Amino acid sequence: MKTSLITFLALVTGLLVVCGPMFAHHGGAIYDTTTPITLKGIVTEFAWANPHVQIYFDVKDDKGNVVHWACETVSPGKLARGSGWTRDSLKAGDQITITLNPAKAGTPVGGLRKIVFADGKVLTPAEPPPGEQ
Repeated sequence: MKTSLITFLALVTGLLVVCGPMFAHHGGAIYDTTTPITLKGIVTEFAWANPHVQIYFDVKDDKGNVVHWACETVSPGKLARGSGWTRDSLKAGDQITITLNPAKAGTPVGGLRKIVFADGKVLTPAEPPPGEQ
């Protein structure tokens, strides 16, 4: 009995050590939270999926070239409960002005702060963007 209890505790401890990282959440250290940027673009895809909703959009740079951007926000559940977002909140073709925390590496990705539609409607996440939590 004592041996089986020790074996059981060792097994549980081992599983917790190995599985612990699964419960960890990645940070937003890749984003520059001190210098948000605002871009005008057109939504190409809206991925309403866990663990983070993704917004893909195209922006024309100073030379007229199209730059493909990706922006993440919190989970669909948090957006729905906290801000009233739905899987239909954005659609391909929507013209948006988006404010985000850009990647420190200079790549065209960011953490969402705010979206403003052409008609003035505003969408914000229910909680701070990745990197500001």
